[in-house]
Amino acid sequence: MKKILYILLAFIIILGVINMAEAKTLKLEKSWDKTFPKSDKVTHKKVEFHNRYGITLAADMYTPKQYSGKLPAIAVAGPFGAVKEQSSGLYAQEMAKRGFLTIAFDPSFTGESGGEPRYTASPDINTEDFMAAVDFLSLQDNVDPNKIGIIGICGWGGLAVNAAALDTRIKATAASTMYDMSRVNAYGYFDKTDENARYEMKKTLNAQRIQDYKNGTYKRGGGVVDPLPDDAPYFVKDYHDYYKTKRGYHKRSLNSNDGWNVTGCMSFINQPIMAFAGEIKSAVLLIHGEKAHSRYFSEDTFKKLKGDNKELLIIPNASHTDLYDKKDIIPFDKLEKFFNDNLK
Repeated sequence: MKKILYILLAFIIILGVINMAEAKTLKLEKSWDKTFPKSDKVTHKKVEFHNRYGITLAADMYTPKQYSGKLPAIAVAGPFGAVKEQSSGLYAQEMAKRGFLTIAFDPSFTGESGGEPRYTASPDINTEDFMAAVDFLSLQDNVDPNKIGIIGICGWGGLAVNAAALDTRIKATAASTMYDMSRVNAYGYFDKTDENARYEMKKTLNAQRIQDYKNGTYKRGGGVVDPLPDDAPYFVKDYHDYYKTKRGYHKRSLNSNDGWNVTGCMSFINQPIMAFAGEIKSAVLLIHGEKAHSRYFSEDTFKKLKGDNKELLIIPNASHTDLYDKKDIIPFDKLEKFFNDNLK
């Protein structure tokens, strides 16, 4: 009798493990559904990896068709509210053409990656996503684990800087058109949200939590406004021109569609991600457009960085989203040199 019970118990355990594995299986699009054309100079495949919280992440891997030995590698993510089929994939493919093995990944809770509830963000977990990408790249047979860098775009630029402050394996970090998501959530644009306004904002967010819990669903905040009002601010027009047009629209992008959960980013309010930026010993390159509304995020972050291997590059006449996809404006030659110089 005991033997039968042991067999049944073992079967239940095995079934549980199988169910857990099935729960983490991702549904990945097999066709090329990027917002940019496929290059014939690289090979592409879908890959999966997991972070320290057990969330399975989806990524596109780009590898140069011609190479020898072990490659330097770069993990790319962003913009905030985008998917790997948009800007990060473009960066990853372009850097692969220049001799790097790259992955562009969907952050936890978004795109094709796992994580529940959907459409939320976390300073901790999303920093971990970058570090998990380093774990994954370090174990690839054709990657030199001592030559790994990261690129973060928009809000993922700030998270990339935070990851570099924590992960000593990251040898070089580039942040393009970056946002400090903690700062903008806590203080608003150009730091115009004061203590009283922040308190009222937190009251609204916590009231929404009650409604979400009651309804069993999470209210979405809405993506980029569409149709575009005539009196929309310049930066809203800039976002609309990318996310809501053929230029950058994607069906899985939060910004292109219904946006984040209303409460999705509230933990950034009192969890500053730039606290230890001054302790980064590895190389950092901050790239920003001269005309970008977000330029002050890179400028102020650069002031916190120390050492002679840090650089701020301002691109003349460029807007925030120009650095998402305009290959004649994105300084890929500079990025190539930066990573070649520092991944060695």
